[in-house]
Amino acid sequence: MNAARSKTTSDNIFTGCIPALMTPCTADRQPDFDALVAKGKELVSLGMSAVVYCGSMGDWPLLSEAQRQEGVARLAAAGVPTIVGTGAVNTREAVSHAAHAARVGAHGLMVIPRVLSRGASPAAQKAHFSAILAAAPKLPAVIYNSPYYGFATRADLFFELRRAYPNLIGFKEFGGAADMRYAAEHITSQDDEVTLMVGVDTQVVHGFVNCNATGAITGIGNALPREVLHLVALSKAAARGDAVARRRAGELESALAVLSSFDEGCDLVLYYKHLMVLNGDKEYALHFNETDALSPAQLRYAETQYALFREWYRNWSAEQNVA
Repeated sequence: MNAARSKTTSDNIFTGCIPALMTPCTADRQPDFDALVAKGKELVSLGMSAVVYCGSMGDWPLLSEAQRQEGVARLAAAGVPTIVGTGAVNTREAVSHAAHAARVGAHGLMVIPRVLSRGASPAAQKAHFSAILAAAPKLPAVIYNSPYYGFATRADLFFELRRAYPNLIGFKEFGGAADMRYAAEHITSQDDEVTLMVGVDTQVVHGFVNCNATGAITGIGNALPREVLHLVALSKAAARGDAVARRRAGELESALAVLSSFDEGCDLVLYYKHLMVLNGDKEYALHFNETDALSPAQLRYAETQYALFREWYRNWSAEQNVA
């Protein structure tokens, strides 16, 4: 990372490690906002720089507009630095979330593409992005690029939007290694004031070391916050040329690989809520749809891999301290 980029992003909300919060449920499968705020405060106290709410990890398609906005307002009122997801099935509702975020004191926007209707149309996506960015012109925003949304934002559209909306300051990349490299090679390397966020848990080291990322938005970090913060710290050091940190970052990422890979699948929320229940966070035992559940085989696999990672990390950390 060069000095110019470091300077311009040092006071930017899109730096460090940021968990995408999940929405805990009450016994009647309604959002538990008290538990949501408590978890946000806990994660920030452990060293997370902010939280994201309400992205796909927060089950945005399953919540009402009012429910999502109450969660945002509660987090902001509690002093939790909050980046607001703008996912919606229509532009009008996405704009509502952006405007609400600005009103209640949120810190940033994660701008999600238009879905379902004309989602493959660059013209439609330009209009959608523009409306969201215009609704909260003082909030820094990143475009969320993901193959799951069916639209890839490329450099020409990104910079066309950035020229019109200077609050568009970065790019969150959820794709794989090639997508992350495209974002670095063709978007963030054009302008030192544009930041890149690693958006998928399997690409943290690649994102920081090879793509000059300034931060990571994490799913597994909800369940393993200290370990993921450790991985991000090692990756940052590796990006500065620290050979030992690069080796250790690779070891840690490899050990996390199975748990991180849940982030790439459609059952990610089911897996990560279950891991949090294993940690003792009983508020995450339920899902909004009663039929949303891991199979017994999936549960057994996740529990085995989680126990293995925790034991490996305990031994690996002790080995490093002795060394």
